[in-house]
Amino acid sequence: MKVLAVFTFVAMSAMAAEWTGYIVDASCAGKQGAKAASDAHAGCAERCIKGGAAAVLVDPDGKVYKIANQDKVTAHAGHKVTLTGKMAGDTITVDDVKI
Repeated sequence: MKVLAVFTFVAMSAMAAEWTGYIVDASCAGKQGAKAASDAHAGCAERCIKGGAAAVLVDPDGKVYKIANQDKVTAHAGHKVTLTGKMAGDTITVDDVKI
């Protein structure tokens, strides 16, 4: 019975999940929280991320998630997206991005 529980836990942790929010730069997300996650902030997020700032996902509640594989999200700076991937701590490894 314990073996089944371990396999179930491992299988669940390996499954992909989804998160929705805005791709913004880490510096503004830290200072502005949910305010950085809006269409009004899109231009600033795009400039900052193209300038080398780390991209993060800010959800509707203002929670900030780090992105492990930046190359998957930089083209979506300032956009509202749904990310599919895996979470480790507060960092998402992105498998897919939907606008």
